[in-house]
Amino acid sequence: MKNFKTEIKWALIFSFTSLFWMYLEKSIGLHDKYIAKQAIYTNLIAIPYIIIFYLAIREKKREYFKGVMSWQQGLVSGGIMSILIAILAPIIQYIVSKAITPQYFDNIISYTVESGTMTQESAQAYFSLKSYMIQSVFGSLAMGVVTSAIVSLFLKTSTKK
Repeated sequence: MKNFKTEIKWALIFSFTSLFWMYLEKSIGLHDKYIAKQAIYTNLIAIPYIIIFYLAIREKKREYFKGVMSWQQGLVSGGIMSILIAILAPIIQYIVSKAITPQYFDNIISYTVESGTMTQESAQAYFSLKSYMIQSVFGSLAMGVVTSAIVSLFLKTSTKK
């Protein structure tokens, strides 16, 4: 576990950032009054997420690898962090849907059906706690690995002399 303390720390920071972001979205009305705009503005979370991955992999390079890190080592570190985030994701989603914004699924289902985007059945299947838990696990893994690969390209130690 000592070898992964950086990844654990930053996976927790990532998860708490997710909780804070959902609270912020709820507070400004993106889960009810301005739900039509939620799909656009929720994507802004990518900025803090990328910063978190950058800071995590940079810390791993500095503290664990003593300033010398290959792209592969950065990718593995980010991949481990992604796995930890994916493990925590259903818990975070449960907290969001039960404590922060319990009416979100009802609101988004109503909005998508009324706007003609989805049928009632499709909306209920897609906008559910189970569906969001599954999406959060696979989304965390996919986006985490891609982000780790890109960030690691910038943070790797040059092999040129």
